[in-house]
Amino acid sequence: MTHTDATPSEHPSDLDRNDPAAEIAVRAEAYRNWGRWGDDDVLGTLNFIDDGIRTSAARLVTEGRVVSLAQKFDTDGPQKGWRRRINPVHTMTDTGTDAERGNQGFPHGIGGADDYVTMPLQCSTQWDGLGHIFDHGNAWNGRRAGDVVTSEGDLVTGVEHARDVIVSRGVLLDLGRHLSPETGELADGYAITPAELDSCIAAQGATSAVRRGDIVLVRTGRYTRALREGWGEYAGGPAPGLSLTSAGWLHRTEIAAIATDTWGFEVRPNEFDAPAFQPLHQIVIPNMGLTIGEMWNLDELGEVCAQLGRWEFLLSAPPLPITGAVGSPINPVALL
Repeated sequence: MTHTDATPSEHPSDLDRNDPAAEIAVRAEAYRNWGRWGDDDVLGTLNFIDDGIRTSAARLVTEGRVVSLAQKFDTDGPQKGWRRRINPVHTMTDTGTDAERGNQGFPHGIGGADDYVTMPLQCSTQWDGLGHIFDHGNAWNGRRAGDVVTSEGDLVTGVEHARDVIVSRGVLLDLGRHLSPETGELADGYAITPAELDSCIAAQGATSAVRRGDIVLVRTGRYTRALREGWGEYAGGPAPGLSLTSAGWLHRTEIAAIATDTWGFEVRPNEFDAPAFQPLHQIVIPNMGLTIGEMWNLDELGEVCAQLGRWEFLLSAPPLPITGAVGSPINPVALL
């Protein structure tokens, strides 16, 4: 573990691959935002979004183009049962057949259809809420995990608090296109470094400059590969993603949120030889207060941004206001 003036290294080669606990701890301490927005805060880095940022972002809409960034929500999804996660189950409770048969009990020939969906809130395109991950029993802002999330749900930082917050300037960093121009796809296990994030910004140009309050979208090409080859191990298996060493970049840029086209946001397998599981999550959610999006569909957006020659847009991605939820399915849209 190499440090300069107590600042954790941003070079993956400096990681002690046999001591994930120490590498996590030093970054959790260095980039902790507890108390930054007061003891009662429930939004974390979403506080960086303000009215000025939103009005400025709205002026980016010049084409009238709307691009959905959601994957499908149906039974043909990536989930394989890990932690009891399933793909959405869509059930009809009233149908056209019922209406034709006249057995719905309605007068004067009116009929209708009704349905419902059963699914984990994080089975497709989604946000991780601030109550989703803990660090040594601590939740966001230093609260005890057991005081925050109980069998009643997230009693403090439920996603409903962000229902009117997550609209801001979006920036796409197409790392797949930047680092692998031949294929547009990064290899599984590829750890994206802070230097590579910066080099992508430099290559894409001024419209991809990352500013305070932005929502950064990172395209790796992993979803593209899943569409071509089948889901395989998309949900939980090897994938490109952010290196643990990117924690400092995520902190100093003061972004409001970040989302990727992968299941887990960070590189998998994680960068250790000793047992480790989602160490970057452990740093940025409970300590930094960063909202993370996963399984976003960034392919069409990548094509549109490349065609238009600009990588910024108005992004609207509010969660469903499900009281006490620690995550939410979403249909994020980019407006250009």
